[in-house]
Amino acid sequence: MYDFNGLNSLADISRQQAAKRGNSTAFFFEGRETTFAEFDRCVSKVANGLIALGQKPGARIGYMGMNSDRYFEVQLGSCKANTVLVGVNWRLAGPEVVYVLNDAGCEVMFVGAEFVPMIEKIKAECPRLKHVIAIDGGHASWPAYDTWRDGQSDRDPMLPIKSDDDAIQLYTSGTTGHPKGVQLTHGNYIAFFKTSQDANWADFSPGDPNLVAMPNFHVAGVNMGLTTLAQGCFGVIIKTVTPDAVFDMIEKFRITNMFLVPAVILMLVQHPRIRTTDISCVKRMFYGASPITEELLKTAQSIFRDCGFFQLYGLTETVGAGTALQPADHRGNLLRSCGKPYPGLDIKVVAEDGSQVKQGEVGEILIRGGVVMKGYWNKADATAKSIKDGWFYTGDAGYFDADGFLFIHDRVKDMIVSGGENIYPAEVENAVFGHAAVADVAVIGVPDEKWGEAVKAIVVLKPGTTATAEEIIAWTRSRIAGYKLPKSVDFIEALPRNPSGKILRRELREPYWAGKTRRVN
Repeated sequence: MYDFNGLNSLADISRQQAAKRGNSTAFFFEGRETTFAEFDRCVSKVANGLIALGQKPGARIGYMGMNSDRYFEVQLGSCKANTVLVGVNWRLAGPEVVYVLNDAGCEVMFVGAEFVPMIEKIKAECPRLKHVIAIDGGHASWPAYDTWRDGQSDRDPMLPIKSDDDAIQLYTSGTTGHPKGVQLTHGNYIAFFKTSQDANWADFSPGDPNLVAMPNFHVAGVNMGLTTLAQGCFGVIIKTVTPDAVFDMIEKFRITNMFLVPAVILMLVQHPRIRTTDISCVKRMFYGASPITEELLKTAQSIFRDCGFFQLYGLTETVGAGTALQPADHRGNLLRSCGKPYPGLDIKVVAEDGSQVKQGEVGEILIRGGVVMKGYWNKADATAKSIKDGWFYTGDAGYFDADGFLFIHDRVKDMIVSGGENIYPAEVENAVFGHAAVADVAVIGVPDEKWGEAVKAIVVLKPGTTATAEEIIAWTRSRIAGYKLPKSVDFIEALPRNPSGKILRRELREPYWAGKTRRVN
């Protein structure tokens, strides 16, 4: 059991590990190995560089790049400067990136090579963005990250940081069509480290080779990297998750622990190398972000025979923490459960009037504890609706069984989860509505074997117009991220609505989910 004493902020992570195991390797990324002592010095340089650029405590710092060790240098460097890193989802379309950068008010941004053309194109639409640093170098006018970083002092700035200071701002899909910035504090993360370890999944040993594979704009990717660092483990980072990349790292480093979304687990078990790669080193497989099918879970268990499987349920707003289904509980009907609450977290299920429902009855899932976010950035009304008396209203519907296991049944909100990404219908509907032939549209999630759920648009055309599904999808492509695009389009005469005009999504969903025991996939 790792002792987190002395860890009062995320800025303390690199300091602590440099002192304890400075000569041990912190990260491996594409042939580059960094010791904990080297990492801590780089973190201090980044902090001093941000301070030299005039970034005051609380300033938002943008980051848009594929997974790399540089991300964690910038993340903890931002923490040492007491600024707030905004990981920009690199799957977003240009207009969505503009919204995030302007909403956060970023004056400084770090950009990976793959996204330089986009940022060049939209920079003029982000009037507050003054400084862009090219993570991979090679830009005519933006400084190269390595040169910029190494031009700074490696003296630790040792700025005072309070538990309630924001550390990370991650954007989630929004019910109104715009994403919301989730403010996660240093205190939130300290609480997460402790409760996830107490939940018996994040109790790593120093030196454990952990795979860091999920995207750094996603709470799961951030958490795996930071937990690996905080416990002195060896983080093996892959730029983008592919079956070959995962198998290569398993073979090279004998990976012990990894977090993967169900869609990636499916890719692994279907890949030819699953039969030729020695996977006996993998002792713990954490999965979550979207529910997993029983068939896939049983298949993965039969293949990864030496591995304990942990299902993790949580939300960005709770630092990803909530419930854990332990390996011993991966059996029978419990395969449909997401487990029991983490120690130190309160979870209850309530009816619409806020009263707690009886065991076995379905209601909205609420979470309370030190992991609950401070709020949504610049959205006091949305924060007030989501957090009441310390309880976070998840928007997920579920129930507890007689033994205290939580089961997800449906969603109170209309959110779709596809491949671990959250998608709100309003975002997609707003994009589709701009098409000249569209009179009305509703977006729903339908079952999908690979991604869990797929986005479907139900469209009403204007009288006298025509449009194909392909035309509508193509129209939408330039306006929102590719993973949010409708995978299919159905055309109907009129959308079902209640007397107040609200779309009856449940009625639209029913034909596609008929026969399913739960209405999420």
